[in-house]
Amino acid sequence: QLQLVESGGGSVQPGGSLRLSCAAFGFDPYVRIGWFRQAPGKEREAVSCITVLTAVTDYSDSVKGRFTTSIFRDSVGSTVYLQMNSLKPEDTAIYYCAAVFASDGSCGLGDAHYWGQGTQVTVSS
Repeated sequence: QLQLVESGGGSVQPGGSLRLSCAAFGFDPYVRIGWFRQAPGKEREAVSCITVLTAVTDYSDSVKGRFTTSIFRDSVGSTVYLQMNSLKPEDTAIYYCAAVFASDGSCGLGDAHYWGQGTQVTVSS
């Protein structure tokens, strides 16, 4: 059964750090796991993607240099992490992980399926 389960999130002051986790079960290793976010009143956007098999990563310009995504694989499945450093108030959003099926290796919202339940990240002083 294809499933994504998120954990982590919470509230932090500007400049702080948080780590999100996404446990992925049942996916082909060639799939990408992406992190997406949706702020109040805004459209959902891609944050990062990582290919399960190769650990190749991509980041949006807004988080590049501050966020890092990594992966741990075992016989049960894969866990994808999103380490978020130097957080800013504009990073406040609900963060989702999803499986991205894109033949060109991109990280687009239109190719994302099997969404996690979402987790709230709030950056505020």
